[in-house]
Amino acid sequence: MARYTGPVCRMCRREKEKLFLKGEKCYSDKCPMNQDPKIPGPHWANRTKLTNYGVQFREKQKVKRYYGVLEKQFALYFDMASKKPGMTGENMLSILETRLDNVVYRLGFAMSRAEARQLITHGHFTVNGKKVDIPSYLVSVGDVIAIKEKSLDSTKIKAVLEANEQKPLPKWLSLDKNTNSGSVVEVPTSAEIDLPIEVHHIVELYSK
Repeated sequence: MARYTGPVCRMCRREKEKLFLKGEKCYSDKCPMNQDPKIPGPHWANRTKLTNYGVQFREKQKVKRYYGVLEKQFALYFDMASKKPGMTGENMLSILETRLDNVVYRLGFAMSRAEARQLITHGHFTVNGKKVDIPSYLVSVGDVIAIKEKSLDSTKIKAVLEANEQKPLPKWLSLDKNTNSGSVVEVPTSAEIDLPIEVHHIVELYSK
């Protein structure tokens, strides 16, 4: 499976805002965005004024990096969103939010989406009682996502649960701390997504 293996913090610097890709580090003074927020590369890159296409392209890149999705899969999600009833941009965000790796992160079972992907591929989670090790698996309303009972003995998972004890929960999810499980109670909307995304730029880009 193809994936980005370069320096993650470089992505934030390129998009000129924190994408929160490194968990706790993003909230500390060690975050490169606090030390050197300039765009990586030649000095002229920081002076370039974006064209309309450039704005649309950068918005697409930013969203891809938020969710850890590569170009081909991102295009497939857009195609899927355009075929569903309703607004394409809204559908697109709903699809991205209901990826299993994002749901695991939102529930506080991982410190970042990247960590969620790693834990999922290692088989630490179930959906409706069955093990799912595919991070891109799309959950539906009513699905129950839980940490496997054996995985609760993991020092790493115990530390994550403790660190995320007070993490706010999106309205479209419910969490049962007694059973270390959560469920999808409704389809997420753009208003409930706490990310600075202007999805209309992406729709305009793909509509050309």
